[in-house]
Amino acid sequence: MKRFSLLLFAVLFSSYNLIAVEGMWIPSLIDMFYSDMQTYGLKLTKEQIYSTNSSSLKDAVIQFNGGCTAEIVSDQGLILTNHHCGYDAIQRHTTVENDYLARGFWSKNFSEELPCPWLNVTFVKEIREVTAAVFEGVDKTKSESEIQKMIALNISKLEEEEKEKWIFS
Repeated sequence: MKRFSLLLFAVLFSSYNLIAVEGMWIPSLIDMFYSDMQTYGLKLTKEQIYSTNSSSLKDAVIQFNGGCTAEIVSDQGLILTNHHCGYDAIQRHTTVENDYLARGFWSKNFSEELPCPWLNVTFVKEIREVTAAVFEGVDKTKSESEIQKMIALNISKLEEEEKEKWIFS
């Protein structure tokens, strides 16, 4: 009976056409992917997904601790991310007495939460082309290290300008 069930499952499963469309779709490039997303059943408008000047789905997706993405899933700031993104925080809170890596952790209320002051999240306010500004003043006849220094200086300058514009806005 088990063999018959497995065979039946295998035949049924193999008759389905399963396709995974993967990859990261940059929200500001919504026009490139919108018709494909509608084909797969998307019901949201372009503006509900990405709008520079209005609230949209982009406001719920954040950069978690400088490298991962995360999502805000509550009006009180609860975020979800992949396990490997928060692994360091779990590890830092783990002790011999409380082995959160092995047993996990569940907070039933705010007072039981474990603070992680070393973590940060970044909200994407805008995505725009900055290549020209990054390469401004770069002299290609200079050495590679001088070129990299100039690029790093330009990036730092852009970051400082943006921090001044967006911090606490």
